Amino acid sequence: MPYNAQITRDNPTCLIFLIDRSSSMGKPFGRQPDKQKAAGVAEILNDLLYNLTIQCAKGGGIYDYLHLGIIGYGREVESAFGGALAGRKLVTVGDLGNNPLEIQDHESIEKDFAGREVRKIKKRPVWIRPMAGGNTPLAEAFTMATERIKEFLAAYPRCFPPLVLNLTDGRPTTDPRPEAKTLCSLGSNDGKVLLFNLHLSEQNDPPIEFPSNENLLTDKFAKFLFRMSSILPPKCVEAARATGLHVEPQSRGFVYNADFVSMHKFLDFGTKTQQVNSSYPT
Repeated sequence: MPYNAQITRDNPTCLIFLIDRSSSMGKPFGRQPDKQKAAGVAEILNDLLYNLTIQCAKGGGIYDYLHLGIIGYGREVESAFGGALAGRKLVTVGDLGNNPLEIQDHESIEKDFAGREVRKIKKRPVWIRPMAGGNTPLAEAFTMATERIKEFLAAYPRCFPPLVLNLTDGRPTTDPRPEAKTLCSLGSNDGKVLLFNLHLSEQNDPPIEFPSNENLLTDKFAKFLFRMSSILPPKCVEAARATGLHVEPQSRGFVYNADFVSMHKFLDFGTKTQQVNSSYPT
């Protein structure tokens, strides 16, 4: 049965984020006009990376269950890592946890014993900064992801299939479908690469999350992204339902008109897709 490989330190999996850094990412979310899209992506992705390092931590160290890549595409198509990780194609989750770009103060609102809301400042690591400028060279980003996944699969041919999560807000500069097809043709002994797409919106329309067909998608670009997105493997459908997401057997890893909240759900679910069969410490 495909998508059944156990994720261990000896047999890790690969997770690659593609981040649209085009000029339009400097605009706000339609349903949250006070939040810039580029800043929202950086905020949620930094939180997600931090949580992944915690999930892989055990006995005072971070176990390398994951190899991660972040590719930004805008004026340039390049690794989005900075600092000690600058230029790296893929990094282990241990390298990630031990080499943040910086440590920032993070404000959160918590409740005290009396149920009152209290603002607290905590130190949180940051790996990605917001960036917006240039066009949308998604085809080139897919090509770069393909090259990195090929290298990973050569080293770990029995792994749980790599996952690519693409976050974009605009139409690509050139047609990326041939490159997406090549990317999704790769695979391990356990199954093909999974490609999930999320469209960030400036509109006030509600998001369309994990659809199973095109009928609800009236926009040509929405259908374009839907067709490039992978169908969720059966075990991932079960996991999604267990977390309260509405998915069907033919649902795809795709969200359209995403706002800040639905982007958070998309990324959280995307990473859990790989954890279904993992031996991550709990």
